[in-house]
Amino acid sequence: MKVFTRSCLVLLLFGHLVSNAQKTKNATAKDKRPNIVVILADDLGYSDIGCYGGEIATPNLDALAASGLRFRRFYNTSRCCPTRASLLTGVYNHNAGIGEMTTDRNLPGYRGFLTPNTVTIAEVLKEAGYHSGMVGKWHVSNTIEQKDPQAQLRWLNHQEEHPFFSPVEQYPTSRGFEKYYGNIWGVVDFFDPFSLVNGTEPVKNVPANYYHTNAINDSAVAYIRDFSKDDKPFFLYVAETAPHWPLHALPEDIKKYENTYKVGWDAIREARYKKMQQLGLIDPAKAPLSPRMAADLKWEDNPDKDWDARAMAVHAAMIDRMDQGIGRIIRALKETGELDNTLVLFLSDNGASPENAMQYGTGFDRPSETRAGQKIAYPLKKGVLPGPETTFSSIGPRWANVANTPYQYAKAESYEGGIRTPLIASWPAGIRLPKGSFSNRTGHVMDFMATFVELAGARYPSSYKGNAIKPMQGSSLVPAFRSVKATGHTVLFNEHFGARYVRYDGWKLVSRNREPWHLFRIDDDETELNDLAKQHPDVVQKLEKMWQDWTKENQVVPKQPDKGK
Repeated sequence: MKVFTRSCLVLLLFGHLVSNAQKTKNATAKDKRPNIVVILADDLGYSDIGCYGGEIATPNLDALAASGLRFRRFYNTSRCCPTRASLLTGVYNHNAGIGEMTTDRNLPGYRGFLTPNTVTIAEVLKEAGYHSGMVGKWHVSNTIEQKDPQAQLRWLNHQEEHPFFSPVEQYPTSRGFEKYYGNIWGVVDFFDPFSLVNGTEPVKNVPANYYHTNAINDSAVAYIRDFSKDDKPFFLYVAETAPHWPLHALPEDIKKYENTYKVGWDAIREARYKKMQQLGLIDPAKAPLSPRMAADLKWEDNPDKDWDARAMAVHAAMIDRMDQGIGRIIRALKETGELDNTLVLFLSDNGASPENAMQYGTGFDRPSETRAGQKIAYPLKKGVLPGPETTFSSIGPRWANVANTPYQYAKAESYEGGIRTPLIASWPAGIRLPKGSFSNRTGHVMDFMATFVELAGARYPSSYKGNAIKPMQGSSLVPAFRSVKATGHTVLFNEHFGARYVRYDGWKLVSRNREPWHLFRIDDDETELNDLAKQHPDVVQKLEKMWQDWTKENQVVPKQPDKGK
């Protein structure tokens, strides 16, 4: 009897040890789902980076493209915060509450923050067992302003402190992100950013040698090293602020480009166009170089040649520095053994900006002086060169047109120069196409949610925290990682401050605010040169009806064109 009891005890103990060993093995077994890193540039032009035709040194992005996949037809929503809203939620931006900017208009599509009828990628992947972190520009929450304009300036100038830059329930850490370091607002001084937080705590001081692009990418590296310590996969959203104005860059980066842009707008634009053809990025028969914007002024007649060449040199320097930081992110993925099974996506939130930042002057998000009390110049007459912290300027419409080569118009418009973005996808273990391939799949930033849900085996909820959730409107990019024949969206729409389009069945109906519709055979006329609206009024009528139906279904309240226009 004792022998039998001892035998039973031995067997029970052995079984217990086996069971515990199996549990330990299961607990420590490497999760094979991919990590996901999304890197979003800010106001980057379609042709700015090297692998999309630019002369700017971007060796790290070029390497990602050479080993991965480039998309020719990928779209954002034409502006900073609407694109971020759509990217994060997988729905059209109006359905996420951000049809315009971050002001609350008390209309469902224009609340200025991510509304409770949505979930973010971070929230969905967190439920699926992913780590989640974000660095950089948030810009999808209402801004808290001081009622007294002088108090607002003191806050912007770091002479006064307030605890929150936005309602804290709208911060990234309240929308699924475990970790966050970055700027809550949109526009920042790159040497001493306003609205900088770590989690929810304001960062009250920065080191003397601070540069925001470095800090964003170094924080991303730190998150990667932290997340890779356990076996859970991670989602990391790197929202760069470069190369959005103000034109702030480090002297050593500016020096690389001090002579590059002295040849002028046309020479750079034509060189980019030629390189895009050589790369196989565009077909000149379907995408001829569009006429230069503001062509009334020739470079040789430009009285501000030195200033303009310097402005574009600073823009290039900002992109160069961003690429250097992306290189550190890639090295961190390699050193932690995560690179092969990490999907890295790089894109821009809109086309390059044609805005004249100098004319805005101080106020809202634009400081009047540095923390040390130095006056900040807004050189409307281009009397002060851009680059240092004591200036606040932008590249303007002519260089923005160059940055968006070969397309027309720029940021905030629904023409291709405003909405078409480079998209690089790199995933050594998951993309099955030959290295350096191109995809013609028609894609949109709202596709990221569907893509990541599929890759993570996650569940997109119909309700979340007691709120009914808008169904996903994007479609997965995964087929494009496996076949060059993936087609993507058959119909796409956009509206932003009255600029609008519908793309359907090879046609694109588009207009600027307060202008009539224009019609293009977009697959064969990618630079939108041959308006066919008068020849095909039936198509205009059909597509306009589709667009009107879309506005009713998606909380869009467009600004109406003037009568007779």
